[in-house]
Amino acid sequence: MSFRNTPLAVIHDVDKATLLTPELRAEIDKHVAKYPPEWKQSAVMPALTLVQDHNGGWLSRELMDQVAAYLDMPETAVYEVATFYAMYDLEPVGRHKVCVCNSVSCRLGGAEELMHHIEKKYNVAPGGTTADGKLTFKEFECLGACRHAPAVMVDKVYHECVTPEAIDKIIDDLD
Repeated sequence: MSFRNTPLAVIHDVDKATLLTPELRAEIDKHVAKYPPEWKQSAVMPALTLVQDHNGGWLSRELMDQVAAYLDMPETAVYEVATFYAMYDLEPVGRHKVCVCNSVSCRLGGAEELMHHIEKKYNVAPGGTTADGKLTFKEFECLGACRHAPAVMVDKVYHECVTPEAIDKIIDDLD
């Protein structure tokens, strides 16, 4: 399922007009205030991040449309940002995100072994979510920790020099 055909019902049967709560709008406004009024669209990335976090880790088309309307920008411009950056998910995800860096440095440092381990032990392919909904496993293009490969980001927390044993402990400690 892509954002183009995500049914609104998937996001808890809420009224489209109330997708951006007053609290979310206030948080977005803090980012908008960092830019000149005519550049408020520059807050699109923090706005999408806030909305995604509020929505259980993913962005529906309706939410992206609301962000576009709130920032007074074309919907397609918001879709372009959300589809370009790997940090945004356009389908429902697990309660936790495990992102393994797949850059050359991390692959040379053991990322492939780590990814195979996660696939086998947790029965989830990259881009998938475990049957129990606990975690979504993603390959991520460069986490910027080449010196300490392989790098993994779990729920926005970076882990470096990760081994299969270390990732098991990290995942076991979730929830």
